[in-house]
Amino acid sequence: MDKILETVMMSPHSRLVKQGILRRVVESASQPLDSSQCMAIFQVSTKLFLTGNSQFKRDAGLEVLEAYAQHHKLEFEEFFNVRFVLNLLREGYGPVGRQSPLIFHYLQVGLLLVANTPSTLNLFHMVQIEILRIVCERPGPEVCEQLARLLNTCPQCAPSGNLQTVFCQQLMQTIHHFQCQSQNDDGIVTFLERVTKTSSMLQIVWRTNMATILPSLKELFIIISTPREEEDTVTSNTLASVVQYIPLELMEGTVRNLTNDKNISDAQMMTAICRMMDWLSWPFSRNIDKWVIALMKGVASVKKCVILVEVTLAKIEEVFQKLFYPIVREAALSVLSYLLLSFQHSPEAFHLLLPEIPPLIGRLAAEESASAQLCLQQLVELVHCLVIRFTGFPDIYQPVLEIIKDIAVPSEDRIKQILKQGAWTPQKPNQVALCHRLTPKSETGKTGLINLGNTCYMSSVIQALFMSPDFRHAVMALKNCDLLPVMGELQRLFAFLQHSQRPAISPDKFLYVSTPAWFTPGSQQDCSEYLKYLLDRLHEEENKSAQIVRGRPSETSGSGSLIKKLFGGKLVTHIRCLRCQNVSQREEDFSDLSLAFPPPSYHVEAFTISPFPVVEGAEPPLQSQRRVPSSPKGDRRAGMLDVGGVPVETIGCVNNAESPHLSEEPECSSAASEDDCMHSDTSFSVPDLINFFLMSEIMAGENQYHCQICDSLQNAEKAVELTRVPHYLILTLLRFSFDSATKKRKKILDNVFIPIVLKMPVRNPSRQVESIGAGQVADTTEDSLYTSVHFDLVSVVVHSGSSSDSGHYYCYAREWSSRGAGEVSPKQDASADDSGVEDHWFLFNDTRVSYSSFGSVSNVTTHFPKDTAYMMLYQKRATRRREPEDQNVSAALKEGEPLVKDLIEAVRKDNKLYTQEQERGVKHRAALSPSAAQPVVWLRKTPTQDHGRSARKQKPNDDVPSI
Repeated sequence: MDKILETVMMSPHSRLVKQGILRRVVESASQPLDSSQCMAIFQVSTKLFLTGNSQFKRDAGLEVLEAYAQHHKLEFEEFFNVRFVLNLLREGYGPVGRQSPLIFHYLQVGLLLVANTPSTLNLFHMVQIEILRIVCERPGPEVCEQLARLLNTCPQCAPSGNLQTVFCQQLMQTIHHFQCQSQNDDGIVTFLERVTKTSSMLQIVWRTNMATILPSLKELFIIISTPREEEDTVTSNTLASVVQYIPLELMEGTVRNLTNDKNISDAQMMTAICRMMDWLSWPFSRNIDKWVIALMKGVASVKKCVILVEVTLAKIEEVFQKLFYPIVREAALSVLSYLLLSFQHSPEAFHLLLPEIPPLIGRLAAEESASAQLCLQQLVELVHCLVIRFTGFPDIYQPVLEIIKDIAVPSEDRIKQILKQGAWTPQKPNQVALCHRLTPKSETGKTGLINLGNTCYMSSVIQALFMSPDFRHAVMALKNCDLLPVMGELQRLFAFLQHSQRPAISPDKFLYVSTPAWFTPGSQQDCSEYLKYLLDRLHEEENKSAQIVRGRPSETSGSGSLIKKLFGGKLVTHIRCLRCQNVSQREEDFSDLSLAFPPPSYHVEAFTISPFPVVEGAEPPLQSQRRVPSSPKGDRRAGMLDVGGVPVETIGCVNNAESPHLSEEPECSSAASEDDCMHSDTSFSVPDLINFFLMSEIMAGENQYHCQICDSLQNAEKAVELTRVPHYLILTLLRFSFDSATKKRKKILDNVFIPIVLKMPVRNPSRQVESIGAGQVADTTEDSLYTSVHFDLVSVVVHSGSSSDSGHYYCYAREWSSRGAGEVSPKQDASADDSGVEDHWFLFNDTRVSYSSFGSVSNVTTHFPKDTAYMMLYQKRATRRREPEDQNVSAALKEGEPLVKDLIEAVRKDNKLYTQEQERGVKHRAALSPSAAQPVVWLRKTPTQDHGRSARKQKPNDDVPSI
């Protein structure tokens, strides 16, 4: 029968004839045959199945083999023995290689036919060993797919006993080495299916013996936590297919064991988490996002925040890019939400995504799928939450808010609920300073300050002082600061801000020596309070140092301090008894003016005085905003005392009428809370508030004045006048008031227009017109008591938020010209800086420094209602005629020598160290992104992404997410 079958199959007869003979051969299987005949038919059918050159021959061989094996089981058991099977697995069959799918298919059929025979125990044990050997040889996905089919059909072939753990570990290594060689869709789908089937072999073993799961997971962690070799430019995400088979009930214990294992280094943990984030590209697996988040939460629980910072900054952009692809969007969005909401100590991670958000919003809005709409809703919620959490970046938030303006804004309660999810806090405030990404320095050339934990109040003040050129030069020129600990650290900080190559530096040492004792570390503070304390400390420190040097105290030791020269002013308070007309006065020093907002019962017309007449040598003011001649009403009045007769003027103030960028009714942001904020229908300018500060006030009722002449409480009139203005005038707006109804401090959100040039009325000790400098103006009458001094705006500190104990500070500052301190500028267009040189504005927001403009300063509250000017710093304009205080300032600036040698050396060493850190950082981040060399072939670049990136510099491998 065997010869008939072989001859017919090899003959040129028609297929119909062959099928007829084949049918007769199969029907004859039930007839008795001797052993030699059975062996011969088994050999012929095996040869046809394995070496047949057509599917018909292979099917014929299989049909005959199965028929005769079923009727002659003992003979087939003798034929299909251990030696024969071992030879197939190690040598193959003639021209058929040992890893051919035909070999495994034949084994699968043969093993099923002998499954219940007495010799199967030895046979299956041998097959188990051979399967383990094959896996250790790192076969490709085609062979592994055949092994998976074999194990699914014959579970007895799965390694047992001690071999199970080794098999799982080696299978992990094999899957790790899989690579997709195809670029077409069908080939990609086939590869993904084969990998998934291969991973299912782990499930087969784990179901029979759960004790093998933990050793398998340990091997998995070793693989993904081992940094790749430099020459290994190809890695794979195929191990992602394993995750779906890991029981979720093991997650908590596994994560706890990993995060508490002392033998696992931080570098290994970072590499492992980064590799798992790469797995988000794998489309056919489940629970990857759950394991990533669980592992990061485990790391947070053991306070290893450095790992979380590094991983987030290294991978968040890649995770975000996966949102463009529906097939992996759900898991990517879950991980992205966790990364953003847990990274609440710094806006750095959120800001990395801002350029990519508008293209993604456009893509999602264009899609009609439920996946896209759900992603769009959650993404918009995240954006609103993080804009509120990290306030104070109007220049980079505006484009994003503009594109989502028509999408529903989450409620304030919803925002609070979302922000409470999963935030972790570094062990130490300064620990975060060590973890910021080594980004290039700002294109402005300016250096930022690292936020050490709600220290934006300090950063904004320091940048405002640093951008005050006369103060900066004076501080950096100081010698022998050994007895001046605070001034010495300020000088060091200024030196690094001026010359450091770092994008941002840590002010930790200065924070330590300059923080008031009553400030709670890590809590938000008032920047105005901090600045007052800082100036007082610097002044007292210099006085004490001078006393030590002279050897004895001096009553006038404070008159010559640098702070006194640059920030010291004087004002006089006059009080006139309305009964006896006696006038008492008290002179006070001041370093800043705190400007209150008029109460609601007042109107601007009630206290604004007519403007100055235009005189030669002074630029005429622009059309006045609200200067309407009027008699004051209420408790504050003008004209009763012979003080305050000269109002404050402004030049170059931007208002709604003058700027097309300002809308008449600014839109309210979701950040605004009616419970914490107060709005007024009246807008004010800085001159309005100064006029209100200088106006006379009636002291009556509970506020009566005790007159020494009358020796009783009497109604009185009080007025304030400036007798000496400082070189740097600091103005603070009193935006926080106590609401007796709610028993809370509320913020006044009224927009205040800021003039770029300010004229301040100063009491003139001489009434002679010729004593007035060319940079000053006076009344037209020769007996005027006042002169008007010009001030140029230097910086504006903005508070973003609704409460005095929360929110964020940032600073707008102006780059000053190099004109000499004693020169007086000619008359220029007010659109410039009024000093003859075009100026440049910068926005300092912690580590971020960017170009800005005076228009941005003026419009910030219009676009962001909770971002309001809080503190302003003006510099006195030099005059042709030097006043005594101006000569003191010139003396303080006279020694404009280079930095002391120690500071030069410190900056030089730190710049060298930074260069080395950059080199190490590049290598380190490359190790954290081991798969960046090869893109995922099944995730294609979308047209939306191309459009979104067309205006930006392409990043390496920016086409598609990394595999």
